[in-house]
Amino acid sequence: MNKPIKSHGIHNLEKKSKKLIVNKTNKNDIIEIMGPPSSQSYFDNNKFIYVENKTTSSRFFKLGKKELIVNNVLLLEIDNRGILTNKNFFNKDDLEDINFSEKYTEVDYNLSNTVLQESLSTLKTKINDPLGKKRGSATINK
Repeated sequence: MNKPIKSHGIHNLEKKSKKLIVNKTNKNDIIEIMGPPSSQSYFDNNKFIYVENKTTSSRFFKLGKKELIVNNVLLLEIDNRGILTNKNFFNKDDLEDINFSEKYTEVDYNLSNTVLQESLSTLKTKINDPLGKKRGSATINK
């Protein structure tokens, strides 16, 4: 009995990537061959990222845990003229070899004199006095 396969992303990514020629293929050709990218670089719009992912349900004794069959990533770099300048293909094994940095950035959540604190203070004032009548000192004449 064949196990059902769930696919995500571009089908036959490796085969399609071989049609792309560095320093010859342009942005329009890439989109025609590959379709729209799965993602684009957040900082640089000239990097296209294509993903192919296939999973299947594992055997009964693993309680239906998903088994990764294919996990391919294609990273394309395009120059400012729209020409493909670099092409990197990563498969499941390559992705396991990538080392990620263990460093992290600490964030100081001190709210003194921050925009957030000032906004919350203003919001609190508006909630407590929606018509703005309690501002400053009020004198009552009898």
